[in-house]
Amino acid sequence: MSFQDKSLACSDCGAPFTFSAEEQEFFQSKGYVNEPKRCPECRQTRKSERYGSGYGSGARRQMFPVTCAECGKATEVPFEPRGDRPVYCSDCYRKLRVSR
Repeated sequence: MSFQDKSLACSDCGAPFTFSAEEQEFFQSKGYVNEPKRCPECRQTRKSERYGSGYGSGARRQMFPVTCAECGKATEVPFEPRGDRPVYCSDCYRKLRVSR
């Protein structure tokens, strides 16, 4: 099957963008049946919103300082503790996880 470049309109910003023959081949090889709805810029913006500003840029995600409920060691976790449940350092968490 031979593909040709298509001009599509972005559903977010309305700007026209090209859905290249190469991209169409790739979509077909992955089994995708729908054409992209967003231009590359809006796709990237949406990914950044969904996954944080560090998505694909090598930036670290935000870490929160805590004291391990098991050993008392100061550590950091990638979520904001709520305060109603214990938080563990990675070593203690691994030990607890194995014992369950």
